Amino acid sequence: MKEISVSATSPSNIAIVKYWGKHGNQLPNNPSVSFTLSRCHTDTQIKALPNGGKDYTIGFLFEGKESPKFQEKIEKYLTDNQQYFGFLKGLDLLVESSNSFPHSSGIASSAASMSALVLCLLQIEKAVNADSSPIDMQKASMLSRLASGSAARSVFPVMALWGATPSVPNSSDEYAVPLAAMVNPVFQTYHDSIMIVSNKEKSVSSRVGHSLMNGHPLAEKRYATARENTERLLKVLKAGDLDGFMAIAEAEALQLHEMMATSTPSYRLMEPNTVKIINLVQKFRHDTKIPVCFTLDAGPNVHVLYPDASAAEVKQFIKSDLSLYCHENQWIDDVVMNNVNL
Repeated sequence: MKEISVSATSPSNIAIVKYWGKHGNQLPNNPSVSFTLSRCHTDTQIKALPNGGKDYTIGFLFEGKESPKFQEKIEKYLTDNQQYFGFLKGLDLLVESSNSFPHSSGIASSAASMSALVLCLLQIEKAVNADSSPIDMQKASMLSRLASGSAARSVFPVMALWGATPSVPNSSDEYAVPLAAMVNPVFQTYHDSIMIVSNKEKSVSSRVGHSLMNGHPLAEKRYATARENTERLLKVLKAGDLDGFMAIAEAEALQLHEMMATSTPSYRLMEPNTVKIINLVQKFRHDTKIPVCFTLDAGPNVHVLYPDASAAEVKQFIKSDLSLYCHENQWIDDVVMNNVNL
């Protein structure tokens, strides 16, 4: 066997209905719906070198430097799910990865990085088996889920649903399904400008945050609300209902952080400037009637969401007002990944 070289780029995503709380082997306690982003992504390359039939080994570089923490995460993932990766026997792997955005700061870096890794591994499997067929994206979503729950959604453009939902055939807790065919055109060109309040690693990891939902006094109510909001959002997305979308997006973001604040132990990932940006976005919307809203991931950074028709006005508002509360006036202008920019 010759050396195999593969590469993949996979995007981050931002959930509108939030996944928070899991059971079993990376299975969600409620469904979630997300936008797939186009500019916040991970680029991964893997060189697979034949080693004469021995067990595989892994070397890992993140942005050109060794990263024992990330390497350990990859090794654990492959060990825990070895039944899917028998084709790696006899190969030594060199994995090199880089992000277009700050990692571990609440921009779903694990979703991008782990789905990019899986897409590379599936290419290696096809090369080993001399299989020229396209990658099975349902399989890619399932394997990405096992690496990082939200990564299940990153393999599909536009929007994705992860979690069994009565109104969506073939939806499952095991993998995400694409929603592009169900989404009004206004949402297929939506913008997400990410206000970088902090570029530091989060004080509490998402893994720990999920675990604190076990025994949380508000957990069951939260899961029920998320299921209701998923069904509501699917109708809103199909209808192109911007007011409905904004109401769900903001309520879901605030409830996510309420769950953190009422966990035992409790913790807060919002920072003072997070709250200032939220207040400014809501005031700007009230004063101008421009359909702009916010959401949050599990971190302090604020995702400012708005339709393409309002982009010029919102970007000027970001530059003149919101950037003052960003770390070093830093923000990322992103947009939904649609089928055109795949």
